[in-house]
Amino acid sequence: QWQLVESGGGSVQPGGSLRLSCTAPGFTLNDYHVGWFRQAPGKGRKGVSCISASDGSTTYVDFVKGRFTISRDHDKNTVYLQMNSLKPEDTAEYYCAATRHWVVNIHRMCQGYGQDYWGKGTLVTVSS
Repeated sequence: QWQLVESGGGSVQPGGSLRLSCTAPGFTLNDYHVGWFRQAPGKGRKGVSCISASDGSTTYVDFVKGRFTISRDHDKNTVYLQMNSLKPEDTAEYYCAATRHWVVNIHRMCQGYGQDYWGKGTLVTVSS
């Protein structure tokens, strides 16, 4: 059973937008850094964007800066990834992950260290 639940994936044309959501049905995400990772066909899983449990600071990998925005709604216990100006290179399975905030900072988390929980993923396909 997956601890996190992602939603919002789908198929879009280049330049389109999608909004991904990550929730934790069984616990609050307030004490966790939360991040989005993606795995393209034939590639390894890479960090995309993460948000801090404490001050809401964020980090983005270079190839999504200016196009993607991560945000957190504490009342809804949800973390979002707004993806604009999507490119075919963004095609991947997108995964949500959560890490207890004292384990690593968000930069290390987005490098792939310390994740406590994962979702099963949601597929994003960008093609014309």
